[in-house]
Order: sequence, then C-alpha cells, then structure tokens
Amino acid sequence: MDPVTPLPPLREVIARHGLSASKSLGQNFLFDGQLLARIAAIPGDLADQEVLEIGPGPGGLTRALLMAGGRVTAIERDRRCIPALAELSDAFPGRLRVIEGDALRINAPELFEGQPHIVSNLPYNVGTPLLVGWLSGAWLPWWKSCTLMFQKEVAERIVAAPDQSAYGRLAVLTQWRSQARIAMPVHRSAFTPPPKVMSAVVHITPAPAPEGVSFRTLERLTAAAFGQRRKMLRQSLKPVAGAVEALESIGIDPARRAETLSVAEFVALARALG
Repeated sequence: MDPVTPLPPLREVIARHGLSASKSLGQNFLFDGQLLARIAAIPGDLADQEVLEIGPGPGGLTRALLMAGGRVTAIERDRRCIPALAELSDAFPGRLRVIEGDALRINAPELFEGQPHIVSNLPYNVGTPLLVGWLSGAWLPWWKSCTLMFQKEVAERIVAAPDQSAYGRLAVLTQWRSQARIAMPVHRSAFTPPPKVMSAVVHITPAPAPEGVSFRTLERLTAAAFGQRRKMLRQSLKPVAGAVEALESIGIDPARRAETLSVAEFVALARALG
C-alpha cells in the first residue's frame, strides 16, 4: 500500500530529528529498504492484518510493514522517536497507532481486536523476556505469529535440538507448543551502528499444546535442569519436588543430563508432575 505522501529517505528523517541509536535501550537501526521488505514478507500476506511492532525506533521496519498493507500498532519507549513515527502515521492515515511506553509493562493483547502478527527488530536487552512472556500465556495464544530479530546466538538457542550446544531452556519453552525456524540471517553491517555480533530473524508459529502440561511446571523443570546442565538430572532436579521420582516413573534415566532430553521428554516429565 502506497503512502499518501512520498516518504523521505530514512537517513534524512533521522538526521532531521537528530536521532541516534541508544546503547542503553539496545537500539540498532536498519536502513536497507529491500532487507526490511524481506523481513515484512516473512509472516505472509499482511494486507489489512493487525501487526504489533516493539521498538520501531525511527520507523524503518514500520514503513515496510505499512507498505505491505499491515495495520500496525507500534510500542516505542524512546520518546525521541515519536515525532518521526508521527510523520509515518500522517503518511498512512488510520494504519499506524503509536503507543509510547515500555513493552514489558504494557498489556499488549488488549490492544487488538483479533490475533496480530508480531514483527519486530527487538531491542537486544528485552528480546528474550518479551518472547518468554508471549509464550507463557493461555494457548492458543493471542498472537498469530512472531517474526523477531535476535542476536544470532539467541536465535540459535530458540531453534536448537537436543545434544546441540545451544539447546537449553529457551528451546524447550519455545518448541513444546510452537514451531520455530531461522527465517534469515542478518549481517552486522546492515545495522547502524553495527553491533558486535551477527543477527538472525526467527519465525515462530503456534502449534497445538500437549494436554495436561503447565507452562509454569515446564519452566521450573527447565530452569533447574539447565541451571546445572553439567550435572546428572538426579542432582540438578533435586530442587523440584517429585521430579527425580517422576523421571523414574516415566522411564528416563536419572543419570542423563538435561541437554540429552528431547522436548517431548521434558513435556512427559512436566505431565508426570501434574
């Protein structure tokens, strides 16, 4: 969908508003329009779809989402960016809603009539807690899909399989009732300023939840198991009442270590604990 008025180059907008990426807010800006359009295309057709964007900054990805036809709600903590986003709102009447505030404190589900796609170049310092929060609620969730930029290391932890070095709590909490894949790598040079690490975009879609399993129980199990991942499960799971006995009841050897258990085995263990 074309804007009502021609959009100036993003670099020009940033210069005019005197913006620079804030290290304390974990900001890194993207300017490459083709790259941003590719990210906006990952969830599929966004025409007239509700979209949630966290940390839009000066609005590079926001532009791409609006051009793809999305109806975007953008939550931005950095008030310096609000005037630049207001220009985008004027260019796409009725299609961009900007909320100034902290995404960790805002009740995002109540902002939407239906199920939004979440598409964000997440600030590095809040990405993981936001994702865990989005995964933790009632299921099927209030969102339709998540397309999220993370540091490459975090992205690999989300999609990792057992016996891989990146496999841990985040993989289990993501994969037990959703499907996650790395949709595209993003080189550090694409950002301004360039971060010290590479990045990747992860695409997550909900899947049916296994019955009889609590997210909180699974969270406690994985926190204990991977908190002491070099120890055998009979040691690492001692803080979780009944966990060692539950291992034996479902036929999992307590001498194994956490990184050897599949997601399905963690789910079975959580179910056994009730």
